[in-house]
Amino acid sequence: MEADADEQATLTALRRGDEAAFARLVKLHRPVFLRLARVWVRDPAGAAEVVQNTWLTALESLDRFEGRSSLRTWVFSILVNQARSRGAREARTVPLSALGRDDDTGPTVDPDRFQGPDDSHPGGWKPGAQPVSWEGQPEGRVLAGEALRLLGSALTLLPPRQRTIVTLRDVQGLTSEEACEALGITAQNQRVLLHRGRAVLRKALEDYYRS
Repeated sequence: MEADADEQATLTALRRGDEAAFARLVKLHRPVFLRLARVWVRDPAGAAEVVQNTWLTALESLDRFEGRSSLRTWVFSILVNQARSRGAREARTVPLSALGRDDDTGPTVDPDRFQGPDDSHPGGWKPGAQPVSWEGQPEGRVLAGEALRLLGSALTLLPPRQRTIVTLRDVQGLTSEEACEALGITAQNQRVLLHRGRAVLRKALEDYYRS
């Protein structure tokens, strides 16, 4: 309820032209907006322009915002549309709706890590192939700058749809429903993309811990 009240207060301030409220909102979301825009627009200047146009569009459309979604989700959907349209025009990236299903299929874990039908425990982990346990790992190592940089690099290598979902869910903290609404995808598709994206990031951490 408090979050709803805060959003309503922000919305009221924006509608009456409160520049300070607008500046706070832009500052709050600018970093993740830029990261998300660059899923489709590789040029940093182009991504920054997309973010700027997103806010201009949001302000111009504010009177038509009906509150069926959160203000944040609504602005996110504007950003996604702006970014993928820009990316399509520049022929540098492929818009979300035109992407194939390649990032929705295939195993999330190397099948060679599991025992075969003739082994004593078919489908179980092979000796030495179990996921690395993070329990007992020194907290400093988990939060080390090297590990964070590793995750950041791995995130940029994900297919665009997976990268977008992981950014929305795990970086920005949107709920499943908000992410689906912002991207116009089904809950099932969102779950698959998120699972596969997270599996790749976990594998990167596993490799890091094994080294």
